[in-house]
Amino acid sequence: MPCSGPRLVFPAHLLASAGMDHTVSIWNAWSGGQKRARAFDYHHAAVKDVKWSQLGLSVLSCGYDCASRLVDVEKGIETQVFKEDQIVEVVRFSPNNYSLFISGGSKGHLKLWDIRTGTVVHEYVRSLGPILDVEFTVDGKHLMTSSDVSKSNISENSIIVWDVSRQVPLSNQVYAEAYICPCIRCHPFDPYFIAQSHGNYIALFSSRPPFKLDKYKRYEGHGVCGFPIKCNFSLDGNVVASGSSDGCIYFYNSKTSKLLSKVKAYEQPCIDVVFHPDLPNVVASCSWKGEISVIHKDSNNDWKVAL
Repeated sequence: MPCSGPRLVFPAHLLASAGMDHTVSIWNAWSGGQKRARAFDYHHAAVKDVKWSQLGLSVLSCGYDCASRLVDVEKGIETQVFKEDQIVEVVRFSPNNYSLFISGGSKGHLKLWDIRTGTVVHEYVRSLGPILDVEFTVDGKHLMTSSDVSKSNISENSIIVWDVSRQVPLSNQVYAEAYICPCIRCHPFDPYFIAQSHGNYIALFSSRPPFKLDKYKRYEGHGVCGFPIKCNFSLDGNVVASGSSDGCIYFYNSKTSKLLSKVKAYEQPCIDVVFHPDLPNVVASCSWKGEISVIHKDSNNDWKVAL
């Protein structure tokens, strides 16, 4: 696949990837030979992120053409375009209102869109660097954002917790380390979230006020080394999986932060890793070079490449 560092989302038997070749690709995860079921080229520049709608009928993507685009996967048609005055780096649907999604971009602008009207219903204003990632809490009441503050040489505002309805920051001094965080993920049940740090570890934070950093626990062993490495929780919240600059996938016990296993997936850095939404022993990943793999555990509890 001619792209660098695709982003992955994974419902049922279909896998969606976003690539630097301007396309959003839909893959059949269980077919041999890396079969691409669909390719959408509605973007006019590199695609930065892609998300499935909650019902799995559409994909929402965004990128360097300063737009987010909603595509009906079955019909293969673009149904809506949400234009902005910035490169759109990341999109994420609200967990408690499927008609809303948040977008974050290169100018630090955060916008909450309503798909039904195609308009912005809220804006979250702060002097931020480019938005690297956004994440809702499970109840949808709070929003965590990560931004690139490297040019300002200050760590304040690198991670901000927002009140979604009131559009105000609840805390902007969550993470005091002098590293940016390319990925934020909330635990599916427990009140904490994690952030992948360019300090070569994953940090833990409470998702309740005052949103403190856990100074006594972190997930470390993998490498980030300046790459936009992503991490994710398993559906039951017991495992944290992370990509790594050494091309491996690292699996950690989420409660103890102990390294459970390490699987070599690529020669290039492993950029993104996501768990299957129904099958706990199936994981999709992608490399900086644009390779995509699906791995699963066999009867001997060993990881095997399926795609």
